[in-house]
Amino acid sequence: MALRNDQVRWGAVSQLLHWLIVALVAAQVSLALVAKHFHHGPKFVAILGMHKSLGITILALVVVRLLWRWSNPVPELPGTLKPHERALARTTHVVLYVILFALPLTGWAGSSAHGIAVRWFDLFTLPNLVGKNPALSGVLGGVHWLLAVLLGLVVVLHIAAALRHHYVLKDDTLRQMLPFGRSTVSGETGGDRARRASGV
Repeated sequence: MALRNDQVRWGAVSQLLHWLIVALVAAQVSLALVAKHFHHGPKFVAILGMHKSLGITILALVVVRLLWRWSNPVPELPGTLKPHERALARTTHVVLYVILFALPLTGWAGSSAHGIAVRWFDLFTLPNLVGKNPALSGVLGGVHWLLAVLLGLVVVLHIAAALRHHYVLKDDTLRQMLPFGRSTVSGETGGDRARRASGV
């Protein structure tokens, strides 16, 4: 598999970043659910510390993924998609990136406002984004929670769309992001598939 993207498939680097971020987001959800069973004891602090470290890791990986995306071709959307479906697909991706940026930043800023510095896996301490401000900390905590809920909704929409492409529309959208996926027709772009389907 090629490292770089082409117009047919996402490359190995893009796939690795995508699935690594997916795994870390799933881990974040698990940590948040587990943390509810503890009440500010040592285990709660340890879980929260891991949650913060993974959040900063996700932020860094999203930055790397965006830089890689801007320096690579982007696989074409299927030519059979309607204009509003294309717009929805692009909007969903933009919203995902915005939330994946905003979630760790609000968590980081909220911790700073609470007067607690964020440490990354106990290796180093990140600078505080804002000064200590309990009221601001509460606001940022609420925003962080709302963003987490919104992320869950957008992820469900994203998964539903991928499954629809694969099982209903039967195009290559999902295969483009799978390491073992193969294009239906080697080297064929979305426009080629649309022309073939229409008999042109």
